[in-house]
Amino acid sequence: MCKNRKGLAVGCLIIISVVSGIVALILSLVGIKNIYKPAPNKYGLVFDAGSSHTSLYVYQWPAHKENDTGIVSQIHVCEVQGSGLSAYADNPAQAGEVLKPCMDEALTLIPSGEHKETAALLGATAGMRLLNLQNMDKTQQIFDEVSKTLQQYPVDFQGARILDGKEEGSLGWITVNYLLGTFIQYTYIQSWIHSKVSQTFGAMDLGGASTQMTFQPPGDIEDNSTEMHFRLYGYDYTIYTNSYLCYGQDQALKKLLVHLIQKNESAIVRHPCYPKGYTTSVSLASVYNSPCVPTLPGNVDSTVTVEGTGDPDECQLSVREIFNFSACTSKSCSFNGVYQPAVHGEFYAFSAFYYTFNFLNLTCGQSLSVTNSSVWAYCSREWKELNATFPLESKKRLVEYCSSAMYILTLLLDGYKFDSQTWNKIHFTNQAGNADVGWTLGYMLNLTNKIPSEGPSLLKAHGYNVWVAAIFFIVLSVAAGLVAAPLHCYCRNACSGQASWT
Repeated sequence: MCKNRKGLAVGCLIIISVVSGIVALILSLVGIKNIYKPAPNKYGLVFDAGSSHTSLYVYQWPAHKENDTGIVSQIHVCEVQGSGLSAYADNPAQAGEVLKPCMDEALTLIPSGEHKETAALLGATAGMRLLNLQNMDKTQQIFDEVSKTLQQYPVDFQGARILDGKEEGSLGWITVNYLLGTFIQYTYIQSWIHSKVSQTFGAMDLGGASTQMTFQPPGDIEDNSTEMHFRLYGYDYTIYTNSYLCYGQDQALKKLLVHLIQKNESAIVRHPCYPKGYTTSVSLASVYNSPCVPTLPGNVDSTVTVEGTGDPDECQLSVREIFNFSACTSKSCSFNGVYQPAVHGEFYAFSAFYYTFNFLNLTCGQSLSVTNSSVWAYCSREWKELNATFPLESKKRLVEYCSSAMYILTLLLDGYKFDSQTWNKIHFTNQAGNADVGWTLGYMLNLTNKIPSEGPSLLKAHGYNVWVAAIFFIVLSVAAGLVAAPLHCYCRNACSGQASWT
């Protein structure tokens, strides 16, 4: 009877082992869940080749997009050493060489497996537009050298080219509104939705050689040449945009100096926007070297002496004279006969707008009267006093801040037709949402419309509870098998009369 009980126990243990193994096998087959692994991030590189310097921006966005447009973020910016690309007109090979340190730096931030899929572009703005007007061959040589350099890197190089003014202005507008959340917003339930903001923000960019004015007017745009259309995040936008070549800060101040030289008609030029007590010698070749100014009829190798008089009222009158306000015959006009609807909504003014007013502490929403008073006060200060007050500031910028500030006031008030009521709707800034404001982010957003969206990859995996149950039955099966094996051997020996208990 004892032998029968031991045999029964062995049989039970074997049954338990077999059943547990079967249960564990079934659980491993039927307890599978679908787990989706996110597609790898996408990356983009955009060189902003401005008139005075070049910057490389590195962008990143999830491969899965929202309504066909990527959620793009800036992860790095690298400043290229040296001047703008147009400065290499006589040494085009160097234009490509100076880009290498920033490219090397950027690729260390991007996973090597994503390098070949990384879109890369160089966009040149007004500096190269002006060079192209002067010498198309030299312009092409610069682009050839830039392309040769960037094609050496394992990226999806999409070319180097000149952006036209409308592109630059409208892409800057996209950047501003994307960063301020007027296209889409991230909700508390961790999803993106189309923004409920009814009014977009205008964008005003002031570079070295051109300035751009872009906004969404409430009515129709009468001049089709100033109209641009975009589709972003599943919605269509129509905006007004115009670019004024030769009215960037550097070229405007050059136009002002030429105007004063021609007005004085002597070897000594009195400059009302330069501080009193400042004197410098200026080569005419350095002034009459731009298509933005008239051709010098006399000797370009001569020089003139420029003396500052520090007269803000006369400075304002002189700055107004580089514009043509008489060409506008209707209210829907800015200057030089260019169509512009009445300003509408709030505006972000960046680049040189911000840098000049930031130095004068005028970027905190000051009223127009306070802004005017501050500019007049600075323009009235003497050179010796300015040097003592700002010993670390660049001497060139210190001299030109009055001219720049007066030019900005004239452009915004007399040109774009802001007034004391709409002035406080202008925000002077250079960043929004921890990213730089400019055309490059807008370009990357627009480009993601053309890049196919990637879905997440499917993986098969078990739920936590299923894994626990399966492991339990596997352990039970092994344990039952380990106990059953010696019992089975004992019973077999007992049956043959060889077993004994000690």
